[in-house]
Amino acid sequence: MILGIAILAVLIVLYTAFAVKLDRWSITMPLVFVACGFLLGPGGTGLLALMPEAEPVKSLTELTLALLLFADASTLKWAQVREDAVLPARLLTIGLILTIAAGAGAALILFPGEGLAFACLLGAMLAPTDAALGLPIFSNPRVPVRIRRALNIESGLNDGIATPFVLLFLAFVVVEQQPLSGWLTGALSEIVIGVVVGSAAGVLGGWLLAQVSRRHWTAGGPLRIGILALAVVAYGGSVAVGGNGFIAAFVGGLSFSAATRNAFVEPTEFTETFGSVLSLLVWVIFGSALVNILRAAQSTWQPLLYAVISLTIVRMGPVALALSKTGLRRDTVALMGWFGPRGLASVVFMLLALDMFGAANRPVDTLLATAGWTILLSVVAHGLSAVPLSAWYARRLAAAEQPLAEMMDLSEMHQRHVSLAAPPT
Repeated sequence: MILGIAILAVLIVLYTAFAVKLDRWSITMPLVFVACGFLLGPGGTGLLALMPEAEPVKSLTELTLALLLFADASTLKWAQVREDAVLPARLLTIGLILTIAAGAGAALILFPGEGLAFACLLGAMLAPTDAALGLPIFSNPRVPVRIRRALNIESGLNDGIATPFVLLFLAFVVVEQQPLSGWLTGALSEIVIGVVVGSAAGVLGGWLLAQVSRRHWTAGGPLRIGILALAVVAYGGSVAVGGNGFIAAFVGGLSFSAATRNAFVEPTEFTETFGSVLSLLVWVIFGSALVNILRAAQSTWQPLLYAVISLTIVRMGPVALALSKTGLRRDTVALMGWFGPRGLASVVFMLLALDMFGAANRPVDTLLATAGWTILLSVVAHGLSAVPLSAWYARRLAAAEQPLAEMMDLSEMHQRHVSLAAPPT
């Protein structure tokens, strides 16, 4: 195990040394470390046995998502969002709901024996997107700011918005297997407690840090650490009293942003960076679990077909409907539909569902194979296509007649989920 950790550390050093070059080749951080996890895990050398069901591993993955949810929500500048709220609002409402519904419909057709609750759970788990998997499209200055902003806001908020749906459908799946009285009340209670605890942590913590910062009692490193700790307070405090930590972290970030009036965007980036470092380890864990995913899928073709449909029809159709009558070009809509990569949130939701399935004595092979294939294909396909497709799209826009709806004059926004990535080139 120690040897495996040492080798992983060497690989991290090598990745950071060549990050800019790898970015130009469209080789993203998730792609690199999924491969590292597979090579070091049970499917390769066996030097790093990271079992997803182990409690420390499970805690690490959940904390990672909680930190990024808090950072996503607290660094979003709503004044900038209001400059052009139409596209992200449509993606986060019409687009997200239709994506969950389409994913559920595809699951009902391909896995009719699993039931409605399973289908809805799968659709919700695989609806959130992750900017880190398609970084070149977000960092390419030749892609219009309006398009990058919309995708960036969507990827930063849709995992938090999808979380309540995942919780409700997961509770529905469990109750199908082991009927329990009050299951809906219990699920809603988790959500409500998460909202209350997150709001309290964000408002009170934000007020405190704003007051002491104004008096110059804290700044720099201590302030950054305090914000990181506040994210943990929201997550851990909610879990401790029976609420959902993910919802608490997301709502805590929104409340913190409101309480501080976006005054702490820069110091909050430390929380985002720390979460991104942990996300590297989550991708290694996912890569280590690939051998089990492939084993679960070896006897049936439906999971792989679902993965292909999920990354194309299930995502691109709802996006096209959500963006209809916005004046955007067809190639723009197609690009935005394609770049809906499934990332860290889907990994964490999958691990959470596997844990709940095991507790309910429900078979996990279909869920593991389907979610695993979808995430794996997304890591590869979206990662490798980001550079060539963004360049192709930029050339098409440059040759198009002006003015274009895509070229609205807007300010650049902070990029989320990509703190470890190479800078734009």
